[in-house]
Amino acid sequence: MIVTLTVNPSIDASSSVDHVVPDNKLRCKEASYEAGGGGINVSRAIKRLGGDTLALYTSGGLYGKMLEQLLDKEEVKHESIPVTGLTRENLIVLEKTGGRQFRFDMPGPLLKEDEWKACLDKLLSITPKPAYIVASGSLPPGVPVDFYARVAAIAKKLDARAIIDTSGEALRLAAHFGVYLLKPNIRELKELSKQEIKNEQDLKDAAMKFIEEEQSEVVVVSLGASGALMVSKDGYEHFRAPIVPIVSKVGAGDSMVAGIVLSLDQGKSLKDSLQFGIAAGAAAVMNPQRELCLRKDTDDLFMKMAVA
Repeated sequence: MIVTLTVNPSIDASSSVDHVVPDNKLRCKEASYEAGGGGINVSRAIKRLGGDTLALYTSGGLYGKMLEQLLDKEEVKHESIPVTGLTRENLIVLEKTGGRQFRFDMPGPLLKEDEWKACLDKLLSITPKPAYIVASGSLPPGVPVDFYARVAAIAKKLDARAIIDTSGEALRLAAHFGVYLLKPNIRELKELSKQEIKNEQDLKDAAMKFIEEEQSEVVVVSLGASGALMVSKDGYEHFRAPIVPIVSKVGAGDSMVAGIVLSLDQGKSLKDSLQFGIAAGAAAVMNPQRELCLRKDTDDLFMKMAVA
């Protein structure tokens, strides 16, 4: 079983406007609403790819209720952890004439100690025990920076593989504790390793350091349109991303994680799983707003990568 944990979920409102100009009242088109937040997006993407997960997340107020309804609509299995604060709403606006996308992400509600601890207790009590735990996204106010390190500790207790996708100090502390897979981008890897990265060899050396120090069994460095670099005890491998029309970059990283963990859970090799994840990430950028990946697009791109 795959379990995702989202301690700072969101309602993502998407709209469009002809021009973005300061001071004027901007008349947007009708908004669409999606369930959002790192782990929730991973669960939604896995559902689109034909898999199932259990999505754990905090929920508060009217937006929390709306989040539950949206997940029900997509038939994503989920369990909420109630909090007193209001689940956040993010705003994504597409400027039609310029083709630019503006993203306004809110910090999230202030979580009390008993509320964020309830997330860890819920994770620890899941039955049957999960094979994979994907903890992803930002931390809301009130949650300690070592939260994901605590998640990693629970994963070890449950004999589950932890996949952590976050940034900053929260990512560094989780890596220090030890996880199965880390997925930083180049900027995050530079911050984590505290090394200057000027070329691909520097990139490989920085990622391999986490393997050698047993902070992660696998490091997948996201390279955007260039694909991804996979580093493990067996060495390095650079996987190129398929060339696709880019409509929106929102949700590509979460779709990539979804493709990787779903394939791993199905018993596929690490190489095939990463290629499927890259295909899912590429499929996501072909769709508008936060549509995430579609199964047919992902399968088509994966097949093209396999024969390339």
